Amino acid sequence: MTVRKGEVWGSTGPAPDGLVFAGSDAELFALVNGARDRGEPIPAIGLHGGDLWRTVGGIDDPDRFQGDVAALPVDIVRVDIGTRVAWSAAHVIARRWRGWRGPVVAVMNGQYVGRNDVAPRAHPGDGVLDVVEVDASMGLRERWQARGRLPLGTHVPHRSIAIRRVRTATIDLGTTLPVAVDGQRIGSSRRLVIDVEPDALVVYV
Repeated sequence: MTVRKGEVWGSTGPAPDGLVFAGSDAELFALVNGARDRGEPIPAIGLHGGDLWRTVGGIDDPDRFQGDVAALPVDIVRVDIGTRVAWSAAHVIARRWRGWRGPVVAVMNGQYVGRNDVAPRAHPGDGVLDVVEVDASMGLRERWQARGRLPLGTHVPHRSIAIRRVRTATIDLGTTLPVAVDGQRIGSSRRLVIDVEPDALVVYV
């Protein structure tokens, strides 16, 4: 059930039989998209690394799945770039991969991209997505300053960085940009069509 303010999120108990594990964004992407491509339910996933794991407060302890663990229902994001459909559990990033100029769009289901706290208010179980957009006109000096503040999430508020919360959206990127879903490039597009699928996955940490 989508988390609401003041309510307990998830439950605690033994890990289920048949739990599969993901220690990186790439492994999580493969499990989620493999299941969706086959038309199967997404399996319960034990997280021990990656950006979603960090967002939900994962602990680096290889023995923790032997005892009680937290079971957390999280959303996923359906992403349509016109030539391909994919599903994201952590984030969708559209930007040029060389240099720091031009527009940047991050569709965040959780807070983090690597060590950077890109969307400090994002929650992977609240049924909405945080869309972070860097205006193409933002100067190089301002970009480097914002980049330095990203690890602590203090890059916002900023006049050239907009954040909005959506359940579904069609985002015009203004130009054709490479698109990465949970760190995996899926192609290039001028447009993103995104839809949140609430409570589509249960992760254990």
